[in-house]
Amino acid sequence: MTTAFIAVAIGLALLVWSADRFVEGSAATARYYGMPPLLIGMVIVGFGTSAPEMVVSALAASQGNPGIALGNAYGSNITNIALILGVTALISPIIVHSQVLRKELPILTAVTALAAWQLWDGEITRVDAWTLLGVFAALMTWTIWQGMQKKGDTFSSEVEVELDIRTMPIRQAIFWLIAGLLLLIVSSRILVWGAVEIAHGFGISDLIIGLTIVAIGTSLPELASSVIAARKGEHDIALGNIIGSNLFNTLAVVGIAGTIHPMTVGPEVFNRDIMVMAALTLSLFVIGYGFRGQGRINRFEGAALVACYVGYTLYLATTAF
Repeated sequence: MTTAFIAVAIGLALLVWSADRFVEGSAATARYYGMPPLLIGMVIVGFGTSAPEMVVSALAASQGNPGIALGNAYGSNITNIALILGVTALISPIIVHSQVLRKELPILTAVTALAAWQLWDGEITRVDAWTLLGVFAALMTWTIWQGMQKKGDTFSSEVEVELDIRTMPIRQAIFWLIAGLLLLIVSSRILVWGAVEIAHGFGISDLIIGLTIVAIGTSLPELASSVIAARKGEHDIALGNIIGSNLFNTLAVVGIAGTIHPMTVGPEVFNRDIMVMAALTLSLFVIGYGFRGQGRINRFEGAALVACYVGYTLYLATTAF
């Protein structure tokens, strides 16, 4: 059992570190070959920060552990809104003033409703999975097209500045692109093995492990980027990280895992976890949209979100055994 806990700790640490190296190598390589900064930020960096969830869930699905695959995806969504956004708002209240975010929040709500509808019968079929990937591809195409229409896009400028700061030779960039990807796979295997062993050792479901330990660990990149953005006053980026990550998890992570292996889970996933995820998404929609003017997630609301996460986790703990 001790070995399993050590494997989870090492797997999580290596997973987060390798994801960062993979993003840096991919971004530098893409820039060397002429990809526009906007696409680097939206596609490569966006995929990179969600790479831990994607690789872990894909590997778990291929090994016949649907609980970890779905628990990681939906648990990460719950963690992103309740814990990460809550902690970020406690550090620095988040002002919602971007029209882009006002369009993305209803989309996130609709995507969450799609996820709930698909899990109504307790399974994700390959048809369901391909539907999720199709919606994800359409959203990515629309988002990229919208971004390319804007001249002097602020996000594009920020990405270009960041790339200038973190410039690296092409050989080094390709090395970290390949090494980062390989380490992502290796660390995911270590993490999934450790998580399954812990679940079996304590006699609890791998779903609970996926919703808690694995979900928190794979969400660490979002926590770091959101807190840093909030401290810099970049509120749109802080909230955009959460919205983008949840869209990616719900559509791409579950979609990829489902195409690898159809997944059947118990009714508690819909009755408990999907409902919590949906309620948190709706609360984010209400808080962040700002019906009476400019939206703002203050410290009180941030504390309420964190309290929701603590309550949800305690509930999982009491029902795990």
